[in-house]
Amino acid sequence: MIRIALQSKGRLNEESLELLAEVGIDIERGKRRLLARAELFPIEALYLRDDDIPHAVERGVADLGIVGLNEYEERRCGATVVHKLGFGRCRLSLAIPKGEEYEGIGYFNGKRIATSYPVILRKFLEEKNIKAEIEEIAGSVEIAPAVGMAEAIFDIVSSGGTLVSNGLKEVETAMHSEAVLIATPRLEPEKQALLNQLLFRIEAVERTRGKKYILMNIPTERLAEATGILPGIKSPTILPLAERGWSSLHAVVDERVLWEKIEQLKAIGAEDILVLTPEKMIL
Repeated sequence: MIRIALQSKGRLNEESLELLAEVGIDIERGKRRLLARAELFPIEALYLRDDDIPHAVERGVADLGIVGLNEYEERRCGATVVHKLGFGRCRLSLAIPKGEEYEGIGYFNGKRIATSYPVILRKFLEEKNIKAEIEEIAGSVEIAPAVGMAEAIFDIVSSGGTLVSNGLKEVETAMHSEAVLIATPRLEPEKQALLNQLLFRIEAVERTRGKKYILMNIPTERLAEATGILPGIKSPTILPLAERGWSSLHAVVDERVLWEKIEQLKAIGAEDILVLTPEKMIL
């Protein structure tokens, strides 16, 4: 049995559980439960506050954890990042009142900056040779300039809507964050094997993101042109049809170029084109 720490609520909780469900691990989403066990995989979830997850994993209270990279870096955690998960994307940025003129990072010299991420901010300012006063507060950082607590803020930004609604503008980005899978140092062999199984499943799901499975009927004499358009992972799958002179061609295509490929294929005689969304891709 392996234990994974998950955020107890919020968007990262939902997206973490969705990912686990995609890899065949359904964990009960019961509220007010500290522990919940999966049925078809030897894993149990420990629900914690996001800022408690890094140290819980570091100390072995949980073997694994899914947490924002920003929280991992802020807690100076000794756990190991084993995989970036690609969801929960955001950035940590400096913001100032929208009426202020901004001509560069030197603006922050001598300023008070409110933040819930003093470690990351201090490192960023030191790298930029900026001397500023850091005002550490928890929650509602964006109101600090309006109430006179600070002249600027350093906080998580996703869409930027919260900054705008509080009369602020983003001027410098210190780091980009996303959800990461972390592990306690020196996992026991049995638990390392379970982690490897989990990573295998996650990577199979990730390979399908942004991909489409395309299949079509095409004149056999045009196959060489078609395979040049659709190279596939190794090469397209080609099957003969009962009707002489025709073949069926199957391939996986990047969604960004899907319509371009379809137009090229139709131009060389492809018919009955079917586009599907793959669920898993095992290499």
